[in-house]
Amino acid sequence: MQIPSNNPDPFIRSMTEKGEKVRELFLVHIKAATKKGSLKVMLGDGTVSDQESFDPSHVRQFYDCILRNLLNWKSEGVSVTIDQDLRRIFIKLETKEDNYLLSCNMSLQYHSLLFYKLDHRVIEIQKELSEITDKIKELQGKTTPQSDGIIKETLRQKGFENMDHQKLFEIFFEHDDLTQELVKSLNSSQSEITRLAKRRDDLFKTLDSMLIEIYHTTPVLIDEARMITAEEGCVCNFNLEYEKNNSRNGNINPSRIPSNAKDNLLGHMHDIIKALKI
Repeated sequence: MQIPSNNPDPFIRSMTEKGEKVRELFLVHIKAATKKGSLKVMLGDGTVSDQESFDPSHVRQFYDCILRNLLNWKSEGVSVTIDQDLRRIFIKLETKEDNYLLSCNMSLQYHSLLFYKLDHRVIEIQKELSEITDKIKELQGKTTPQSDGIIKETLRQKGFENMDHQKLFEIFFEHDDLTQELVKSLNSSQSEITRLAKRRDDLFKTLDSMLIEIYHTTPVLIDEARMITAEEGCVCNFNLEYEKNNSRNGNINPSRIPSNAKDNLLGHMHDIIKALKI
């Protein structure tokens, strides 16, 4: 049974009232933790852009504070999931009374966007990358005929002229020294391309190191269905289940819950309210 609930049972109504209070306090904290700050970043074309971002570490600190103050609830700590640009940071809590399990899910979903740091070197690196790319294409156009010439000349000197592809394959297979000689000659003729390709790879790594993440979210309560469809927002809800033979059943009959279990379950809900008021 998910809480808050429309069930008219007095116990469930009490649980729902506390659940709504938890959601109200949770949202206040999430709004504070996701407060945005402005910063300047650079786009791929060198354009400077004004962006707003929040710091996810503040959400983690908020979750950690809750967990430290809920000694009667079990949790595996703060978790984060990453799906391309979509992020989710959440905690799951659980407590048990008699055979009744009460769990709580607090989640925030947000997006991460990549920009470059505000650094003029980004433009310089991109300019150099463009020049290197053009140079490599130019050299490849020149070296392909040269490579063919090197292969033909080497084969001619070794007495392997005018042979079909099948025969050449057999010769290369049987003469490792010839293969190594050709590889050495070809590598020598393409050394400039190799050097430029290494420089290109190093520049790409430098650009990657200059990327920064900007985080966007909307601090509103949504349901789990909207979270699954990648909407920004947060979820805070409870589930009450009955456990028997290591299986869980959410079809709860409130009248069958012992009075002491009801009192303790309500007490656990109140503990979360107290933790959120700190």
